[in-house]
Amino acid sequence: MRTRIAVLASGNGSNLRALFRFFGEGAPLADAEIAFVASNRSESGALALARERRVATAVITGGEDDAPVLAALLDQHRIDLIVLAGYLRLVPAAVARAFRGRIMNIHPALLPAFGGPGMYGERVHHAVIAAGVRVSGATVHFVDEIYDHGACIAQWPVPVYAGDTAATLALRVLRVEHLLLPRAVHAVATGSVQLDETGRVTGSFPSPDPAAAYALLAREDADIARDITRLLSR
Repeated sequence: MRTRIAVLASGNGSNLRALFRFFGEGAPLADAEIAFVASNRSESGALALARERRVATAVITGGEDDAPVLAALLDQHRIDLIVLAGYLRLVPAAVARAFRGRIMNIHPALLPAFGGPGMYGERVHHAVIAAGVRVSGATVHFVDEIYDHGACIAQWPVPVYAGDTAATLALRVLRVEHLLLPRAVHAVATGSVQLDETGRVTGSFPSPDPAAAYALLAREDADIARDITRLLSR
């Protein structure tokens, strides 16, 4: 039986597009499907993208008052797994608790650094550059009741160059997000990665290992693979 996935997104839906591409091609199609997309913004590009593919959609305002509404929608669409893909509101605590181990998020930095309330989008990349760090990246983690706090599923590093702006760094990180998120979602959807009763992530997922995870990047994005090879060799 396929895992039915709900995606919550606030923006233009580039990570949602990557998820559609991944789950619409090849073997993963048999394991999971995107069954529902919701946003706190009626004009969100993610909603338009879902409607183009005839996937059920809804607009939610975001916040604790939405807990009964969101819970009812998730139940209506028989959702097994929730993915936050650029969703800029805190998921209601009741929903986060109900979907413990079945709700995940992607963040455009290496958590726990550069996370928390207000840290999203280019704000994150501005903070990274201002801090003078040489490595940023993307993190996929399980979601709990606190912003950017849940247990880490996977992280892939991205180099920060001396001439970077928030915009150039954002683009580099986003390209890695598009590779990392679908594979992390697939790992959770198929049970390869789980959150145990103690809050520990169990299972296996490609880690920052040039012989494994970055072989994938080499096949799919030569520029990112080259950048990361340089980073790992420092």
